[in-house]
Amino acid sequence: MEEENKVTLHGTWRSPYAKRVELALKLKAIPFEYVEEDLNNKSPLLLKYNPVYKKVPVLVHNGKPIAESLCIIEYIDETWKNSPQLLPEDRYKRAKVRFWTSFIHQQLYETMLTAMKAAGEAQEKAIKELWEKLQVLEEGMKDIFLNGTPSIISNGSMGILEIVMCSLLGPYKLQEEVLGIKIIDPEKTPLIFSWLEAINELPLVKETAPPSEKTIALLKFVRENALKSSSA
Repeated sequence: MEEENKVTLHGTWRSPYAKRVELALKLKAIPFEYVEEDLNNKSPLLLKYNPVYKKVPVLVHNGKPIAESLCIIEYIDETWKNSPQLLPEDRYKRAKVRFWTSFIHQQLYETMLTAMKAAGEAQEKAIKELWEKLQVLEEGMKDIFLNGTPSIISNGSMGILEIVMCSLLGPYKLQEEVLGIKIIDPEKTPLIFSWLEAINELPLVKETAPPSEKTIALLKFVRENALKSSSA
C-alpha cells in the first residue's frame, strides 16, 4: 500500500512554483520524496516526466506525472480529501477563487518580474502598474473573504489563494530591499498587508521558505543579469 501511494516532487529551491506544491503537500500532511533538480543539467527523469515544458515542478503519484503548479495543487486537493480544503466545494466560490488565483499567477507575477528586471522609467512604470493591480486585488478579496477579513487571520487556514500569494509576495520585504522601493503599503492595501503578514507567520510557511540570504542573492542575481542584458 505504501508503494501504491508513493509521491515524489521534482523541484528546485529557487522556483516559487515548486515551493507552492511543496507547501500544499505539507498543508495536507502528505508524505513525499523531494528531488532537487539542477535546471542547468536537467535529469533524465525530469525530461521524461515533463517532455513538453521540461520544467519544475513535477509531481509523480503512483508513477504518474503531473506538471504545472496550479494543476498539481488542484490534483492534490481532489485526490487527498483531508483538511485543509485548498479550493471551495461550492462551484461558484470555486470559480471565483480560480479567477483570482489566475490573476495573481499571471497578472501580478508578470508585472512583478518586469519591475525586478527593469530600471529607470521602465521600472517606475512597472511599479505603478503593480500598485494598480494590487489595488484591484484588494477590492477583489473583499468579496472573497467573509466580512472582508481573510480566514487565515481568524483560524490560520490556507487555501490555493494563500499558497499562490505566498509564492509571489511572501518575501515582499526582501523584494523591497533589493529594489529599494515600497511594494506593499499598509495604508494603500491594508487587506493585502494583513493577509501577507498572517501568511508569513504560519510555521509551515516559515519552514518551506528558502533562507533569506539565499533569496536576496537570487533576486540580486536575476536583477543584475537582466540589467546587464538590457544595457549590452
